[in-house]
Amino acid sequence: MADTALVVGGTRFIGRHVVEDLLDNGYEVTIVNRGNHENPFSDVEGVDHVEGDRRNDTDLKAAALSVTPDIVIDCVAYYPEDVRVATDVFADVDGYVYISSGSAYGVEEIPKREGETELCACTDEQATDDSHESYGPRKAEGDRAIAAAAEEGVNAMSVRPCIVYGPHDYTERLDYWVDRVLNHDRVVVPGDGQNLWHRAYAEDVASALRIVAEKGEPGEAYNVGDRTLVTMEEMVDLIAEAADTDVEVVHAGGRELAAADLAADDFVLYREYPHVLDTTKLAALGWESTPLAEAMERTVAEHRESDRDGSEHDPGREAEERVLGVLDTL
Repeated sequence: MADTALVVGGTRFIGRHVVEDLLDNGYEVTIVNRGNHENPFSDVEGVDHVEGDRRNDTDLKAAALSVTPDIVIDCVAYYPEDVRVATDVFADVDGYVYISSGSAYGVEEIPKREGETELCACTDEQATDDSHESYGPRKAEGDRAIAAAAEEGVNAMSVRPCIVYGPHDYTERLDYWVDRVLNHDRVVVPGDGQNLWHRAYAEDVASALRIVAEKGEPGEAYNVGDRTLVTMEEMVDLIAEAADTDVEVVHAGGRELAAADLAADDFVLYREYPHVLDTTKLAALGWESTPLAEAMERTVAEHRESDRDGSEHDPGREAEERVLGVLDTL
């Protein structure tokens, strides 16, 4: 009999790739969610769906009883209490994996390492808050809940991705840059283009979650991100190569951006201080990342078929044109 996997979430972005990876590796998969989003696996053999709210303890218990999974991948545990409940409900599975985040790290150092780099503190107020500011603290407290569950004998682990990109990314962060490259021959990049914000290809995050469920050590956390990092400028060049087009990267410093009432952090995926995760621990389990060119080719191809353009992150092309005009006069 095939192993069974329960995916909490499973229809939007990372969860969708998780289901596909599990299927490719011989699992029978059940998705449990509220059914608020279209299920891309509704007609796929080997994938069942159980409707339930992961924040409803009874729904989670019902899913556990109906599926009796070997492993559980939890894609939508956003609060520490979600993790505590899930590790209790799924205490007897072979592997429960919580998706944490690189944002759980509370200090800036290069690289950030599991078990060495300090995590964010989390107050009682932050633990139940839903703001962006409390995201890192909440994820860190979820990691601590994983460690506590492991001390009680639960085979629970966590995976900490950095910025995730790839097909079906509803955040549209990379879509903004892909759209710029596809539609303009000059692309404004803030600063000198050398800033580093570690990214992780979605299919690689999915395989990491499965591998950690199969081989990870209870109570441990595992960073995941591309094994080769690229700067922002190199990212734009990768997109252009994948799209088979030419683009001129134009660097814009603070003064030039200010001329159009822009700042560097108006550009999505810009981060002044480098954010780099050490992925050695995950690689030791046998995990590998997809070559960057291949990952970007798949990402750009799916972007072309989608209606996403990243416009919610757009600082305004007219403003960028003013910046280009200023630079052209120098």
